[in-house]
Amino acid sequence: MRTQEIEYSYEDLRLIGEFAVDDAQDDGPRPGVLVCHGGGGLTDHTRDWTRRLAAAGYAAFALDYYGGGGRSDTERSGDRYAGLLARPERQRALARAGLDVLLARPEVAAGQTAAIGFCFGGTIALELARAGADLRAVVGFHAGLATQQPAQPGAITGRVLLCLGAEDPIVPAEQRLAFEQEMRAAGADWELRLYGGAEHGFTDPITDGIIPGVRYDQRTADRAWTAMIALFTEVFEPRP
Repeated sequence: MRTQEIEYSYEDLRLIGEFAVDDAQDDGPRPGVLVCHGGGGLTDHTRDWTRRLAAAGYAAFALDYYGGGGRSDTERSGDRYAGLLARPERQRALARAGLDVLLARPEVAAGQTAAIGFCFGGTIALELARAGADLRAVVGFHAGLATQQPAQPGAITGRVLLCLGAEDPIVPAEQRLAFEQEMRAAGADWELRLYGGAEHGFTDPITDGIIPGVRYDQRTADRAWTAMIALFTEVFEPRP
């Protein structure tokens, strides 16, 4: 397993993401996955999933949309999150900056990329798809689905998978319904997996119990991982 921090920039921000790839499996180009961290920053949870993707045979890059490696205390992360929440164009631009880093890597096969994200990171991955990025798939885990700029017909080029908790108070049924209507109007190839008993943040042990309605659930996290890998198997071309 090879991991490295990569410094890049967007406007006034010095960004530091983490790239991971397993050279022991194969030294040729492979599908690439952009990993978008949650509102709390580029935490060990995001890095762990990035490395798990590398171990599964992908080249993965965890972007930084806060700056300085996405590391900050809870209060500062909250301020940064609030500053981005109402700025979909900046969300898309920051996601694009991270995607460009991934696409520039020689380990990544041309035309074989996906984006995933957790919580607000899932929202950012969706905004990238709504903006028409050339992605084979987008996967959101307990992701916010609301947007100020709904996808236009034909804009979303790849498959869309949302893995959500049925008991998630932050992404309620009304938001899911509006998302379904948006995807139909856009003509997207989409899928929504609703996990019974699961709440918000079900992939991340660190967030467990921080606020009501946020709870880690390993069984649901494992099922969502399996659903993501199954989708990648479908959409990525077999390696020679």
